[in-house]
Amino acid sequence: MGNIRFDIIIDYLPLFIKGTLLTLGFTIAGISLGLILGLGIGLGKMSNKSFIRIPFVWYINFFRGTPFLVQILLMHFAIVPLFMSPANPIVSAIIALALNSAAYISEIFRAGIQSIDRGQTEAARSLGMTHTQAMRHVILPQAIKRMIPPLGNEFITLLKETSLAAIIAAPELMYWGRVAGSQYMRVWEPYIFVSLIYLVLTLSLTYLMDKIERRLKTE
Repeated sequence: MGNIRFDIIIDYLPLFIKGTLLTLGFTIAGISLGLILGLGIGLGKMSNKSFIRIPFVWYINFFRGTPFLVQILLMHFAIVPLFMSPANPIVSAIIALALNSAAYISEIFRAGIQSIDRGQTEAARSLGMTHTQAMRHVILPQAIKRMIPPLGNEFITLLKETSLAAIIAAPELMYWGRVAGSQYMRVWEPYIFVSLIYLVLTLSLTYLMDKIERRLKTE
């Protein structure tokens, strides 16, 4: 290992900061789009009509059953080039993260909704609410409290998965760690520093999600 070269960290610190901000941006964009898509997919999977349910089931099976690395490579080199040339790695990464996250979030929504007693829906319908109104005003508010822990885990998982965007040259945190390692032919300093940044981010998110979960329990 030799002497630790702090000059590598100092030289690349602005780029590490820039990469960290993009990593957070990827995570927030991916989880935000994933929440929107995941709710629709989860509701679609619960449909009683097989022609609606089956496509969503296969969607979930594909994205949960294949490596994210394969998904991001397919997105960047096969799908995004159909709509833009050359493919933008940032666009490819956000789409891949959102689609992958949606598959997991849809199952979280489905499990959360189905955990609420069916009597709640029947009571809401007896009061004259439509199915949509009952879902919006009665079921989802209760289900969301139960979904916070798994959603928090998905948030943290997605944060770590953004590191795979480096494979398509998206300039996030891991990308700059690889660049620094290649330039200086050193692996310890850049990769350990990058690891510490990921650790701080994941611990901060864990703390934040715990605070939110405890606050919801007291309401």
